[in-house]
Amino acid sequence: MNKYLELLEKELRLRNYSPRTIKSYEQCLADFFAYLKTGPDIIDINQIKEYLLNKQSTMSPQTVNLYLNAIKFFYRDVLKNPQKIDLKFAKRTNKLPVVLSRSEINRVIDCLKNTKHRLLIALSYGAGLRVSETVNLKIKDISLEELTIHIKQAKGNKDRITIIPEKIKSEIAGLFAGRDNNDYLFASERGGKLTTRTAQKIFENGLKKAGINKEATFHSLRHSFATHLLENGVDVRYVQELLGHQNIRTTQIYTKVTNPILKRITSPLR
Repeated sequence: MNKYLELLEKELRLRNYSPRTIKSYEQCLADFFAYLKTGPDIIDINQIKEYLLNKQSTMSPQTVNLYLNAIKFFYRDVLKNPQKIDLKFAKRTNKLPVVLSRSEINRVIDCLKNTKHRLLIALSYGAGLRVSETVNLKIKDISLEELTIHIKQAKGNKDRITIIPEKIKSEIAGLFAGRDNNDYLFASERGGKLTTRTAQKIFENGLKKAGINKEATFHSLRHSFATHLLENGVDVRYVQELLGHQNIRTTQIYTKVTNPILKRITSPLR
């Protein structure tokens, strides 16, 4: 099966897919190939259905969709098989994102006494960054004069510009001192960049110290950024651009969290 995975990687690279997507597709297809009772040369719709049904019992709809996309890509673009895999995407859940209030964000930040850790969380929230974007930030990506960050090759291999909170401008400048433009902003003590798990652990520690019991993750900082911008009256289209969402429907989920009309309704219980 290695030859098929090599062909997959080659095709993905030719199409300029991100290293993260290449790795994900390879893992999905290695698992799929191991499941198959026959070789992968011929499309067996029933086997694909059976495989994905098994995945649905243990995985989120988004993850099942990833497996389906990987399988479709393999047959359509790698093997050039004209047979259509006419399977519907798994229905996405309607769960609302976990959002922290402004005071909760400040409590998390204030609980972190390590300056680098505090700035990592503050900037991730204040710029609406994904954890991978935070750990990959380099000094050259940041313009303190314009208060902007140039996010390069983020999710979907896209670049975008986002904002820096003026409140932490001088502290961020302090991280630049004596360092090269190609250095990671939040460098590991052993050199190189922090791992995403380390960044997540920093947030989890702050959440615990702040005594916040919400089921929040590092990504909740990004959810909170979007929600608070909408509460401040920023147009959803600008929020979409700052977040780097391709489809505005992805951004509109935050309007359900921040709906001011619903929040003004008083419960009938007196």
